Amino acid sequence: MTPKTAKPALGALIYFAAAFSLAMYFTFAAVQGDYGVFRRAEIALAARDLDVQLSQLNGKVAEMENLTKRLSDTFLDLDLLDQQARDVLGLLRADEIVVR
Repeated sequence: MTPKTAKPALGALIYFAAAFSLAMYFTFAAVQGDYGVFRRAEIALAARDLDVQLSQLNGKVAEMENLTKRLSDTFLDLDLLDQQARDVLGLLRADEIVVR
């Protein structure tokens, strides 16, 4: 009798190749897909940048609200009124000298 050599079954080889292909596809999608790890890092960085911009804009809004309050009828800041008259209307005091 001749010894039999074991040959791998073709079905098992196809099954493992398909399983390996699916595992590689899902791994790739988990890392670089639309909802993957890299995209999540990009979104987190963009959110951080937008938070910084929001805090800067909130500071500017608070400053503008303060200036608006200081120019209102109920609260008159004479220094701010003087500054606005100089900037907008180009007014000067009688004791000032203009150097150009």
